[in-house]
Amino acid sequence: MAATIFLAMIILLLLGFPMMIPLIVGAFIGFYELFNGIDKMDFMVQQFMAGIRPASLIAVPMFIFAADIMTRGHSANRLIDMVMSFVGHIKGGLAVSTATACTLFGAVSGSTQATVVAVGSPLRPRMLKAGYKDNFVLALIVNSSDIAFLIPPSIGMIIYGVVSNTSISELFIAGIGPGLLILFLFSIYSMIYATVKGVPTEPKASWSERVKAVREAVWPLGFPVIIVGGIYGGIFSPTEAAAVCVLYALILEFIVFRAITAKEIYETAKSTGLITGVVFILVGAGAAFSWVISFARIPQELLGAVGVADMSAVGVLLVISISFFIGCMFVDPIVVILILVPIFAPVVESVGLDPVLVGTIVTLQVAIGSATPPFGCDIFTAMAVFKRPYFEVIRGTPPFVFILLSVAVALIFFPDIALFLRDLAFQKGA
Repeated sequence: MAATIFLAMIILLLLGFPMMIPLIVGAFIGFYELFNGIDKMDFMVQQFMAGIRPASLIAVPMFIFAADIMTRGHSANRLIDMVMSFVGHIKGGLAVSTATACTLFGAVSGSTQATVVAVGSPLRPRMLKAGYKDNFVLALIVNSSDIAFLIPPSIGMIIYGVVSNTSISELFIAGIGPGLLILFLFSIYSMIYATVKGVPTEPKASWSERVKAVREAVWPLGFPVIIVGGIYGGIFSPTEAAAVCVLYALILEFIVFRAITAKEIYETAKSTGLITGVVFILVGAGAAFSWVISFARIPQELLGAVGVADMSAVGVLLVISISFFIGCMFVDPIVVILILVPIFAPVVESVGLDPVLVGTIVTLQVAIGSATPPFGCDIFTAMAVFKRPYFEVIRGTPPFVFILLSVAVALIFFPDIALFLRDLAFQKGA
């Protein structure tokens, strides 16, 4: 049965069908084989609906909606201007500002693709004018947007938390440490690149200009305060924080900045609805598919064949990392999470791994794969936004991928990079 399911899915993918179709067909074949016909297909529908029933998933469309509002408004530019005023004058300062702006916008949107659009669109022309090579600029923007997958609110972490029944609040806090480490290493590399290539520095901003930039960025900086502060302080759940973020984004962009109109809010809501529909179909189909492979004991057979059950905790984490990294090089990150998390769940539990650590590593690997050839989704987002050919977008990615993979390996051997803040915030091990 497993061979039939995966062969059918691969054929459908090669024929160009969107990922939701292979998932649904795979689940259908599984239920048909398991129950000898279509008599129990109503059970497949039940599993589909069960996949989208968790209340935590409500946070996904809300964070998408808030990110879309801010992308159309002034929040991204105000964050960029603030960062530029402080670090724009150092060697590689414009590149450091780009990476930092991606991190800050990630703390607002939770979406890698929204970050590519919101930060990349205004900063790429400035970097090209300053003397940076386009392949470096594109790689920096695409890979810095990965930090948005780690810094809360991370849509990837929400999906992982729902699928694995792991605390989303703890996942959010655990992603901060690795995200800041990646930002630091990207900044160091950017400074080295600018020094070697002789990229000139930007004029140094005066303190009055910095104060003005900070004053104008105070409102957008409220988003991470709401999300991290609200969750850390026990004021909000992640879902409630998402709802407050939507309200805050509407007040900010529609009333305070007056950057969007009522018609644009309607268009944004409609766009969010379409994206949410696709995401929820994927989640529902993934839940039905996961039930099939679990009921048929396919995970146990696969993991037994490669000997994962006999590995140490470090070995299991390495296998998980490699599997998610390779999977996201070819398939949408949400789909990879939906398919692979249930496969590895029994082994993660049997070796006693912290599910929050596993979730952080999975999210990082998903983010890396999303920006890695051949089919990382952020690559194609950059191609569409910047209208550049495929090979130009990926040419500068190897150093950034190396840095990201180095952080992923460091997480495996030094888990406190992720768990220190989690333990501090939630009094773990006290």
